[in-house]
Amino acid sequence: MNETVKPAFDDPAGTWNQRFSKEGFLFGTEPNAWLREHADAWKPGERVLCVADGEGRNSVWLAARGLEVEAFDIAEVGIAKARQLAARHGVQVHFEVADCDGYAWREGAFDGVAAIFVQFADPPTRTRLFEHMKRALRPGGTLVLQGYTPKQLDYRTGGPPIASHLYTKAMLREAFADMEIVELREYEADVAEGTGHLGRSALIGMVARRR
Repeated sequence: MNETVKPAFDDPAGTWNQRFSKEGFLFGTEPNAWLREHADAWKPGERVLCVADGEGRNSVWLAARGLEVEAFDIAEVGIAKARQLAARHGVQVHFEVADCDGYAWREGAFDGVAAIFVQFADPPTRTRLFEHMKRALRPGGTLVLQGYTPKQLDYRTGGPPIASHLYTKAMLREAFADMEIVELREYEADVAEGTGHLGRSALIGMVARRR
C-alpha cells in the first residue's frame, strides 16, 4: 500500500464534517464494545474525557451511567449530532469542537480517559496526543483505549488504510511505559458500529492506570 497517498487526512475537519453530514450516525449510537466491557473502571460521579468522540455514542453512554463526561471532536457537525444524541437520552455532556492540539488539556483533571479508534493521528500527532491523555489523568486514573492493528489493512472494515496510524502491542507498551498496563489484548472480532466499522476486524485494546 502506498502510504504517501493520504487524502482523507489533508483536511481532517472537512473530511469528518462531510462524513458526519450524512443521514444517521456513521458509527451508530451504541458504545464501543471494548469500552462497554471496561467502563466499570469508573464509578458514578467520576469525571471522564472522551477523545475525538465524533457523534457522541461513547460519551452519551458514559453519561447515562452517571459519570461526569467531557468530549471533544474536530468536526462541528459531529458535535452537533452528539448534542442531539445527549438530549435524546436526557443526559448532559460538556462537548467542545477542538482538535487534539487545540483542546484545553488540564493536568490531572480526569478520573478516566476513553480513546476509541483515534487513529486519525500520524505518529508525531499521536505522540503528543498520548502525552496529553496521560497528563489529563489524575494519579490512579484509568485510560481505556481501542484501536486497529496492522492486520486491519487486510480486512478494510474500518479505520485508516495507513500502516503508520495503526497500533501494535510493542508500540503501546513503549508509549505507555510510565503507566501501569492493566490489560493489553490483541484480538479479532466481528464489529458492527454503524456503517463506519462493519465486519471482521483486527483489534487491540488496552486498559492502563496512571501511577
